[in-house]
Amino acid sequence: MTGAPPGGTTPEDATPRADGQGARAARLEVWAPVGMGEVRPGDDLARLVGDLLADDGDVRDGDVVVVTSKVVSKAEGRVVEAADREDAITAETVRVVATRPYPDGSGVLRIVENRLGLVMAAAGVDASNTPDGTVLLLPEDPDASARRLRQALQARLGVRLAVVLSDTAGRPWRAGLTDMAIGAAGLRPLLDLRGGVDAHGRPLSVTVTAVADEVAAASELVRGKADGRPVAVVRGLAEHVTDDDGPGARALVRPSDEDLFRLGSVEAHEQGRHEGYRAGWAEGHDAGYEAGVRAADAG
Repeated sequence: MTGAPPGGTTPEDATPRADGQGARAARLEVWAPVGMGEVRPGDDLARLVGDLLADDGDVRDGDVVVVTSKVVSKAEGRVVEAADREDAITAETVRVVATRPYPDGSGVLRIVENRLGLVMAAAGVDASNTPDGTVLLLPEDPDASARRLRQALQARLGVRLAVVLSDTAGRPWRAGLTDMAIGAAGLRPLLDLRGGVDAHGRPLSVTVTAVADEVAAASELVRGKADGRPVAVVRGLAEHVTDDDGPGARALVRPSDEDLFRLGSVEAHEQGRHEGYRAGWAEGHDAGYEAGVRAADAG
């Protein structure tokens, strides 16, 4: 493959072959087909995406199709009436991680864990590009949505594909937003390199690459936020495309017992203070009770 399709990017890097026989070209192609119109509740998304890819005419075995969660939510009717977006956020929230006032004083930003296990600003509730008085919720089950879409596209196009559903989120320690995978089918979401060795023969003990998230982020570079291109194709990752649907993007959600940042710094401090107070009160109460018993016995 030489060059990228219009609107795409083709980063290249020569890397050593695993067998040591010289170098091979590592190439990734990413492009966003043009021509998909507005998606509305009840639309057959598989047909719309299938038409788009068929018109593009260059989908091959082993490609990854990335679709924004927003169009999936619209097609699945996840547009709900909500006079107050904050009420919708509360309804989707399972656990509050952190809250901070907006600098302009317009309200409070809530970072929360939603019912999908995702930690996101505003629980992933979106009020942009929806009619007044409505908000857009994330898909009910993004992995199931990805599986259905994959099945339909493979049957339509006659090639083996993977499907990723992407959504935008912030990241701890880093400025700016990026896309991440909230649903996946037919793609190995994580590449576990632990137990292998690096280029210098040193053992790898912690490296697990978030393949699905990296695919989602790469797709956003060509889709843009306001260009009306909700679908992208990523080529060059066929080794990560599987015959079965796989575990989905749920595998990317870190288990709570491995999460070192369950709370924001202010919230963690407050929780520690309250727990310390309660523990100290209980200890003092028990000590006072025992002293009273001894005094009573002595009397």
